[in-house]
Amino acid sequence: MSLQHITCIVCPKGCALEVDVEAQTVVGNSCPRGYAHGMAEATNPTRALTSTVRAVDQNGQTVELVPVRTAGAIPKALLFDAMAEINAQRVTLPIKRGDTIIPNILGTGVDLIATRDFA
Repeated sequence: MSLQHITCIVCPKGCALEVDVEAQTVVGNSCPRGYAHGMAEATNPTRALTSTVRAVDQNGQTVELVPVRTAGAIPKALLFDAMAEINAQRVTLPIKRGDTIIPNILGTGVDLIATRDFA
């Protein structure tokens, strides 16, 4: 039996959870949301990713850094690969908030989107 110790971040209480994936048990949660969070974090942790993408002119020179984020959470194990793909990306202006910069990043089904308008 391998226990994982996780701090629940679903609500401000910050319960200290003990998760046993094999037995499908979570101990220490004050509410039902803690069970779901603990099991998800122990079996398939996911994170939202925020970063910037370079906007370039016709000569390939960086003119702006466009703030971006994933439209949802992606597996934590893919964060570094996603950052490599984001760092290689170049866009041209104009960009509108919500525009898809990288569709279906790394095959996760989650788009990378712009979070601000740039003219």
